[in-house]
Amino acid sequence: MMNFKLLIQSIYNTHTSLEQSAVNAINKHITLRNWLIGYYIVEFEQKGKDRAQYGKNLLQKIEIRFAKQNIKGLAATELSRYRQFYLTYPSILGTVSQELEYTSNVKILGTVSQEFKTSSNALLAGNSSTISKSKNQHFSLLFNHASFSHLAELIKIDDDIKRTFYELLIIKTSPSVRELRRSINTLSFERTGLAKNKKLSLQQIEQKIKPTKVGDAVKDFYFFDFLKLPVPEILDEAQLETELLNHLEKFIIELGNGFCFEARQKRILIGDEYFFVDMVFYHRILKCHVIIELKVDEFNHAHASQLKAYVNFYNKNFKEKGDNPPIGILMVTNKNKALVEYTTTGISEKVFVSKYAVALPSKKQLENFIKNELKKL
Repeated sequence: MMNFKLLIQSIYNTHTSLEQSAVNAINKHITLRNWLIGYYIVEFEQKGKDRAQYGKNLLQKIEIRFAKQNIKGLAATELSRYRQFYLTYPSILGTVSQELEYTSNVKILGTVSQEFKTSSNALLAGNSSTISKSKNQHFSLLFNHASFSHLAELIKIDDDIKRTFYELLIIKTSPSVRELRRSINTLSFERTGLAKNKKLSLQQIEQKIKPTKVGDAVKDFYFFDFLKLPVPEILDEAQLETELLNHLEKFIIELGNGFCFEARQKRILIGDEYFFVDMVFYHRILKCHVIIELKVDEFNHAHASQLKAYVNFYNKNFKEKGDNPPIGILMVTNKNKALVEYTTTGISEKVFVSKYAVALPSKKQLENFIKNELKKL
């Protein structure tokens, strides 16, 4: 027999479930609408009887016509985005046709002519790219996980392999648009390309978005390609530090969500000797100081010992009420994992060792990884 608590729970479950279904349905139809509008525009540009008289001003003239009818969402910039959406995903006829079957709008169904089906199938058959074919096969999954706002971010990516990586990310992790944009801006694609365990790297991406524990906030690999260094091989630590702080905004984006800059070359007195900490940040989510030491060579156990001393000093002298214990990140060009393990045993929650690079890697291995992941979908 139902009691009051069960009544409340039943109403809540029904409300949240069906409300989310309604939102998903709206998102799907917005995406479908935008794709079809893009298709109509491209078809007119290629085959329209009177296309010559509209020329380059076609989108502006469409905008003016609908503005007179007080129809919003059809500005020239939006129409251009819909057009690009269709051109990026021209061969998703199966998904479009299936969705149209669920709508009662006969006028829309009537526009999906046999000519449209033939041309779309020809596009699909004529595309020799393995990635592109796989992309069309998994688009129905993407269609269920992504809003058009997600897809608007994807169509900005020219590289097919890179775009497919982020499609895969959406299907696997359902990120918000803001989280997707951040993943793109922080080079998740390139970072996964460098990882030996690419599947594990992909799984860790979402953990970096909203860190719940210290380890989530620290990346295994950092990219500083935004520095555009002419001869990175002869860079010394002071120069690298200066360049990073000259590009502080991009550096913080690369570090991840929650990092706030505090100091550079922070002078601390340990005993009767002065030391200088390369960079000090405060993490507003984890509520702790983050001490970063930069090295322009590979990992050395002395580096870790030095950083451990700085972390312990900060823990004793700078941690305030409500703060969590500080952590240290040692950034090196390369690391012997076994040596890192033995050196940081017992302090692995305080000191982290990460590699960095100032140039982007080759993407061949990542391409093979994406192909294998698509086969599993």
